[in-house]
Amino acid sequence: MRLGYNAKRWLRIGVVSLEVMLLGLLSSSCNWLIESQVFFPDKTLAQTPDDVRLLFEDIWFVSSDGVRLHGWLIPARPKRYLLLFCHGNAGNISHRLDNINKLHQIGVSVLIFDYRGYGRSQGRISEKGFYLDSEAAHQVASEWAEQYQAKLVIFGRSLGGIAAVHVAAMKGCDGLILESTFSNMGAMARAHYFLPFVESLLEHRLNAVGEIGRVGAPILFFHGDRDNIVPIRLGRDLYEAAPQPKELVILPGAGHNDTYLVAGQPYFDKIKAFLDGL
Repeated sequence: MRLGYNAKRWLRIGVVSLEVMLLGLLSSSCNWLIESQVFFPDKTLAQTPDDVRLLFEDIWFVSSDGVRLHGWLIPARPKRYLLLFCHGNAGNISHRLDNINKLHQIGVSVLIFDYRGYGRSQGRISEKGFYLDSEAAHQVASEWAEQYQAKLVIFGRSLGGIAAVHVAAMKGCDGLILESTFSNMGAMARAHYFLPFVESLLEHRLNAVGEIGRVGAPILFFHGDRDNIVPIRLGRDLYEAAPQPKELVILPGAGHNDTYLVAGQPYFDKIKAFLDGL
């Protein structure tokens, strides 16, 4: 049976419409996958800096789309460096206080914040919101650093490294520290699942490797050689894509969540040397 011109035309339109619908469904599925399987917010603050004898200030600020966000500013003396701390995908700012305390001991002021839906920050987390919240936190950090003539350094651990690369590329900084960070979501899918089709859909999502080339500041990388969550090869891929000056520090015996605990004082000495060299 032959199809007439109009029948063929409508068949083509139908196929295109089906493709558009499927792409829309796949895009929605990717959004659901990222928002439900990547971000794990905790609303309850386990402790405050008071509990570890750190002076601090509650910081409230608003993202560009109107979401009210919360963070802590923990100043050190002298106010030479401010570290904008972009934490990972789980918990909230209260679960990073041990790390912050050790940074404070080497003279680093820290501004740590919660993405929307985490801790006391309002809203619901999404990939877009994740970036907007990081940009808003960068603005607050920049104003503080300018006021005290301090160096602004952005620090990102794991998923937080994606946010750190984004704001460093878009807004600028004096230095960037990335720890246990991956190249993009597609590479993470490939590392953990045999899903090549999903990998291609996700390669432009949470995509640090696509932005890191625009970073105009020195970059220090840390990665544990026993990281079974973000394989070290993904950290190397991100390192290779980064512009100079850069340095990759491999932490022998460290996994994903125990980097500074396994490395000990040399880890903090390396950070201090990086800051002093800016």
